[in-house]
Amino acid sequence: MKSRRASKPHRRAFIPFYVPWTNGDEIVEAGEAIRSGWLTTGPKVTQFEERIRRMVGARHAVALNSCTAALHLALAASGVSHGDEVVTSPYTFAATGEAILYLGARPVFADIDPGTLNLDPAAAERAITRRTRVILPVHIAGLPCDMDAIGPIAAKRRIRVIEDAAHALGAAIGDRPIGSVGDVTCFSFYATKNLTTGEGGMITTDDRRVAQRVRRLSLHGLTHDAWKRYTRSGSWRYDVVEMGYKYNMTDVAAGLGLAQSRKFGAIQNRRASLARRYTRELRGQEVFDLPAEPRGTRHAWHLYVLRLRPGLLRISRDQTIEYLRELGIGTSVHFLPLHLHSFYRRVFGYRRGSYPHTERESARAISLPLYPGLSMRSQDRVIEALLDLARRYRR
Repeated sequence: MKSRRASKPHRRAFIPFYVPWTNGDEIVEAGEAIRSGWLTTGPKVTQFEERIRRMVGARHAVALNSCTAALHLALAASGVSHGDEVVTSPYTFAATGEAILYLGARPVFADIDPGTLNLDPAAAERAITRRTRVILPVHIAGLPCDMDAIGPIAAKRRIRVIEDAAHALGAAIGDRPIGSVGDVTCFSFYATKNLTTGEGGMITTDDRRVAQRVRRLSLHGLTHDAWKRYTRSGSWRYDVVEMGYKYNMTDVAAGLGLAQSRKFGAIQNRRASLARRYTRELRGQEVFDLPAEPRGTRHAWHLYVLRLRPGLLRISRDQTIEYLRELGIGTSVHFLPLHLHSFYRRVFGYRRGSYPHTERESARAISLPLYPGLSMRSQDRVIEALLDLARRYRR
């Protein structure tokens, strides 16, 4: 890289925080779905489920219209109901807590490991009570949680592990892909995810009964294969066997996913390369803490979360975000602690200080641009801006 020198912020072409990586392949697949007449759940959904199932090494996969739906139905199919408790992390997006609340259960938060930003297994174990039915770890940014510790804790208490892997398609622990580790895994294919269907989600599991119930619940509680009632081999007769929801994925969305899945290896390689480059160029700056990469894990690199070391800069995290914005660089924050949002304060009485590691790490975190279409020149601008900031505002 060329030598860098400090300069005042000035406006240049904006570098977005995220841009989806799509081309004609997605148009072809979506067009095929439209021309086939299958606009809702059909053969492309089945193909996409099989593609993801094989990718993660699970026995079953069920496609849904969001990861929120996946979390909701995974919990429901695991028997979570009114009055139960689910232990999870407050360092997550709103969907994690909401899916628990949909069932009348209570999210019980446990603090994070400040090094990884993931659920601290020891804190999770302390949070378990006789009402606990599930531990719900969240693989933040694509870094796998310590499942080798969480799994035995759950097994000892005979409770289930449902993984919020919204960020973690492509991640692995040793030779075990995320998606084949916990009892049920929930993926997101939202627009910003490593593999996107626009909106979409999926559960993977080795438990046939859970997969069958999730599939049934995803389409109004109708009998299995109800979508076939509009085909030559189907029947107009169906039965509602339990109350369900409208969470099924469409074939148009699945077509996007199939196109994305064919280039997923290239997507992941590019993300990993950009992440390594950030780390290599920023490693020597003591004002920054860089993402953890524990030995024996494969990071999915959905996010590159940089953290500012407390007390070393004369500007705050929020001012840093504004500084970068003035330079034409988009960023984001993952996440604002769930327990500090108004709803959780009002309903559960949470206050600042309840989960100190989560609060401290969230307050100093910035997610940098990271996506396959990010050019080296644009990444250089991000790196240069951060190095200039470190020099300009160092105490």
